[in-house]
Parts: sequence; C-alpha cells; structure tokens
Amino acid sequence: MDLHSAQEVGADIAAVAALLQIGAEIGVDQVLDSGRAFDAQELAEVTGLPREGLAAFVHALSAAGLVVTEGGEGRYRASDDYPDWRHQAGYLSWSLTANSPLVQNARAFLADGESAADAHRRDGRRVAVSSRWIGDRAFYPAVVERVVAADAKHVVDLGAGAAGLLIDLLAQDDRRTGVALDLSAGACAAAREAAGRAGVDDRLRVVERSVESLIADPGPLEGADVIQACFVMHDVLQDEAAFDDVLRTCRKALAPGGLLAVVDAVSYGQEARERKFSALFTYLHANFMGVRLPTEDQWVEKFRDAGFSDVECVSGLMPGGRLFLATK
Repeated sequence: MDLHSAQEVGADIAAVAALLQIGAEIGVDQVLDSGRAFDAQELAEVTGLPREGLAAFVHALSAAGLVVTEGGEGRYRASDDYPDWRHQAGYLSWSLTANSPLVQNARAFLADGESAADAHRRDGRRVAVSSRWIGDRAFYPAVVERVVAADAKHVVDLGAGAAGLLIDLLAQDDRRTGVALDLSAGACAAAREAAGRAGVDDRLRVVERSVESLIADPGPLEGADVIQACFVMHDVLQDEAAFDDVLRTCRKALAPGGLLAVVDAVSYGQEARERKFSALFTYLHANFMGVRLPTEDQWVEKFRDAGFSDVECVSGLMPGGRLFLATK
C-alpha cells in the first residue's frame, strides 16, 4: 500500500471509529447493529434524545456511507459493509477510547503506576463495546464453530462483557442456555439489555462476579458443556495460584468430554501481521495495568498442568491473539 492509500484508509477508519463511538455513547448502536430499518423518530424513542439531533447524526452516517436508505423517505439501515467497518474501527476504539484513562494519563502511570492505576480506571462498558466490535469478526466465529461442533447445550462465558458472543450462540439454538459472568456492573447491565433485545433473556443468566470467585463457589459453572473466556484469563493469571485453581475448578465442573475455550493474548506477538497491535496490547497491559502476558508455550503448559487431556492452540484469529482449546 502506498502512502497516499494508507492515509486514506487511516482517515476512513478514524472517522468511522469516532462516528460509531458517538453512536455507542448515545445508545443507537443497538439499532445499527440489528440491521433493521429505522428512522430518526425511532432512535429518539430508543435513546430519549431530541429527534432533530438524531436526524443530523443519521445524516452524517449516511454521508459516510455507513447507512443507506431503506423502504421510504427518512428510513435507513446499516450498509452491507457496516460490520466490516465496525470491526476495523474496533481496534482504534479499544486503543484510544477504552484505554483513554491510561493514554491520557501516561505521565502519571510512568511516574507512579500504582497510584495512577487506582486513580484512572477504564470504563467496563467501553471496553466491552470495543471488544465486541473486534471480536465479532476476529475470534467469535472460531469459538462459535467449536461450540456448535461440540453440540453444546449449556455454555458459560467468563468475563463475558456485554455477552455478544454468548447471545449469538443462544440465538442460533433455542435449546441452548448460558451463563454470562463479568465483574463490571456496566458490562452486566449491557448484557441484560442486549439479551432482552435479542429475545434470549429467559435462557441467559447474568452473574456479576469475578472469575476468581468461582474457586470458592463454582455454582455458575454447573452443567457446562463449554466454558469460554475471551481476553479475561490474562488478568486472572497475575495470581498464578488463583489461576491454577480456576483452571482446575473449570475442569472439574465441565461435563465429561467438555471443552474450555480460551481466547487470549500472547506477549509481543512477532508475526508480521500482528506486531504493531500486539506491541500496544502487551505494553499497555504490562506498564499501565500490571498484567504480564505469557508466551504461547507458557499458556499451553498451564492448561496441561491443570490436567486437561488435550490442548490445541489456534493462531491467525487477530493480532497477538490465540485460541486455546483444552478438553477434559
């Protein structure tokens, strides 16, 4: 790609990220993501905001090509390439919006990381939104494929965020039930709202708890055919004893032949396609969040030490990310 083309792509992704972040902040992302037709009046009813301001926002989305007219004057739907743009914007949203307290207070973190970490915390809902934008085109499909192949009827998602992945799994099979566990109150609220919109709230239990709490009370894991965890286990791993106990607890709770599917990051991935984003991800976690990421081999060793009979590592999902599949 030449410099001029790179500048155009960069400008497009930056603009889309800002527009979609505005949409998430005002609460219209749920309508855009649904793919259904809408108008400014419907957005006003959903958000409780003035119709005129929302009409101006929809006009900007239309001018950007992110929505197209549908079924009459003043009605729109997300463009066919909207999911692709949302996925690309997710990396920028995660880097600069979800992590804005870290980036904007970089001097404080470098001067006194412990005090800065207490004073400048990330917003769980913003982290969940940007992670979903990335995940739905990066690692969600690989996890879904494994859950479907296992014919899993009960799935537990650890660190589920807004539960987008789990809600998709429940929507695919009306026999499937799930538990979404997350420590963030904002993410849990978003998960309940999303489950209600998708019509799966009667089959989804949302639990506001830490992953580590499962060691003392593994109740939310009971009956799981698949336990999945996307970009949460690296936080648990900072207490190695607790991490080992969590893995053993998951293994014990799984049904015979059950599967633990963990998507997480490796330290400073060096494949050409992943080096830049992996460098940012690793650096922010190590120096701003106090989280040291393991290597790929270190991850695999942990699962084997916990007693899983077979461990598979899948790469190529997203920059710096790997899918670890551990079978009971």
